[in-house]
Amino acid sequence: MSNLATRIVSGLVMIAVALGAAVLGGYFFAVLVAAAAAMIFVEWTRMVRGWGLGWQLSGFAYALVPALALLWIRERAPHDLMLLLWVFIVTWSTDIGAYFAGRAIGGPKLAPVISPNKTWAGLIGGMIAAGVLGGLWANFTGLSPALLWLAPLFAVGAQGGDLLESGLKRRAGVKDSGTILPGHGGIMDRLDGLVVVASLTALVVAAGWL
Repeated sequence: MSNLATRIVSGLVMIAVALGAAVLGGYFFAVLVAAAAAMIFVEWTRMVRGWGLGWQLSGFAYALVPALALLWIRERAPHDLMLLLWVFIVTWSTDIGAYFAGRAIGGPKLAPVISPNKTWAGLIGGMIAAGVLGGLWANFTGLSPALLWLAPLFAVGAQGGDLLESGLKRRAGVKDSGTILPGHGGIMDRLDGLVVVASLTALVVAAGWL
């Protein structure tokens, strides 16, 4: 199986698991989120081993904050499940849009020192995909109209999360954060954008903007 095919199959399985747990909510979603947060922390600590206590504590916050955000969005925020699915849609469409736009168009590099494969075309493609799909979902489900313009902005945040992880991996001298996900690497490799989008969404809900 080609690397792209492996990525697609693994991605579909992960999406199915995430959606199933999100719909069920409660214990099922809490266990999935806790497991993902634990794996993120393990992968972070492996990469920053020997960098000092500050890096270890940063990894704890990096894993904990989005986990709490996801749980709170699912159980406490208005429209709970619909908003959680919006978070997923924005994150996934950003990744997919950036991947295919970057490969199809290429062009100037976004941050060549940190991540040589990322392009401005990929960033814009991710923003468009997130804006269109996230906007359609918000409109279809009756979520706040503010999400129509927050989707592309949060797509930029998701790309920033990707670049943050890329910078960590470059400093640590590793290609991937782990090997648990065929075709994707580690849990951090797959959830670096979700970490940011979930945290930002919880922040705007807590601020009363939605």
